[in-house]
Amino acid sequence: MHSNPESTESSQQCKQQCETGHELCGRIKLQTHMEPVNLTLGGEGNSTDCPSIDDFRNQVYSTAYSLITVLGLVGNGFALAVLIRTYRQSSPFHVYMLNLALSDLLCVMTLPLRVLYYVNKGQWNQGDFLCRISSYALYVNLYCSIYFMAAMSITRFLAIVFPVQNMRLVTENRARLACGAIWLFTCLSSSPFLMSGQHFDQVSNKTKCFEPPRGQSLHKLVMLNYLSLVIGFVLPFLTILLCYTGIVRALLSRTHAARRQRDTGGKAIRMIVIVLFTFLVSFMPYHVQRTLHLSFLSRTDTTCSEKVAMQKSVVVTLSLAAANSCFDPLLYFFSGEGFRSRLSSLRHSVGSTRHHGSRLKTIAGSESGENHQLKTS
Repeated sequence: MHSNPESTESSQQCKQQCETGHELCGRIKLQTHMEPVNLTLGGEGNSTDCPSIDDFRNQVYSTAYSLITVLGLVGNGFALAVLIRTYRQSSPFHVYMLNLALSDLLCVMTLPLRVLYYVNKGQWNQGDFLCRISSYALYVNLYCSIYFMAAMSITRFLAIVFPVQNMRLVTENRARLACGAIWLFTCLSSSPFLMSGQHFDQVSNKTKCFEPPRGQSLHKLVMLNYLSLVIGFVLPFLTILLCYTGIVRALLSRTHAARRQRDTGGKAIRMIVIVLFTFLVSFMPYHVQRTLHLSFLSRTDTTCSEKVAMQKSVVVTLSLAAANSCFDPLLYFFSGEGFRSRLSSLRHSVGSTRHHGSRLKTIAGSESGENHQLKTS
C-alpha cells in the first residue's frame, strides 16, 4: 500500500477529511493502534488549500452545547424531581420516563466540558479520564434514548391495541428489567469510546480530545458503522413505526363509545408526534450523515468545497444529535402517563405541607401568647 502513490494519496486525503469529522469516524474501534502522522485533528494547519472550519466548528459547538446544557438541565432535572417525588404512583411507562430523564441528565452534565474545549479553540485541559467519560456519555445517552423511546412506544402499543393482554404482559418489574438490559447493552456496546482519550498534537502544540484518532482502517469503520446503524437506529425506528401504525389503526377503528376515552388516544397521538419529531430532527440526520461521511472518505475525486461542506454537516448533525436531551421533557409533559397530574398532586402536597406548617406556627404562637397572659395574670 505504501508503494502505490495513488493509494497513499487516497489515504492522506481520508485522514485530512476525517480531521474535523465527528468522533465516531475514529472512535468506534475495539483494538486499533494509533499511528503518528503530521496532520492535526482539529483542522488546524491543513496541508491542503481548503479553508479551515475551525472557527465555524468552535462557534457552533460551544453555542449549541451551552444551550443544550441549560435547557437539558432545567427540563430533565425538573422532570426527574417530579418523577422521583411521585414514585408511589409508579407504572411501566413511569419507569421508562425515569430512566430516560436520568440518561439525559447524566449526558448534559458532561457537556460543559465540551463547551470549555471549543471555547479554548481545541485545547483540552481537563485530563484523560474526563475526556474519555465525556465522549462515552454522549453516545450512551444517544442510544439509551432511542431504546427507551422504542420501549415506551411498545408499552403504549400494547395498552391500546391489546388492553387485556397488556395487564398481564406489561408490569413494573418487567419494565425495570427492560431498562436494566438497555443500560447494560448500551454501556457495553459504547465501550469503544472509552478506548481512546486525550492526545498531544505536535503540529498545533495542543492537547486534543473529541477528535478522531489516526491510522485506522476505513473498512473496519464502515463495517462498525453499518452494524451500529442497523442495531442502534434502524431496528428501533422500524419497531416504533410498526407500533405507531398499529396505534393509529386501533384508534381509527374504535367504536363511538370507545372514542370517548380521549385521554389515552390523545396521549398516544402526542407521543407519536414528539418521538417522530425527535427521530427526524435529531437521530436520523446524524446517522445518515455519519454513513455518508464514511463513504465520502473512501472517494479520491472529492473537491475542496465538498470537503468543507461535509465537515460542516458533521458539526451540525452531531449538535442536533446531542439536542435530543432537550426534546425528551416534551415527551414527559405532553404524553407521559399522568405526568401533569403528578405535577398537580405534587403542588397540592407542597401547598398542604406549607399550609400545615403555617397553621402549626399560628397555633404555637397563640399558645405562647396564652401562656404569657396566664403568667402575667
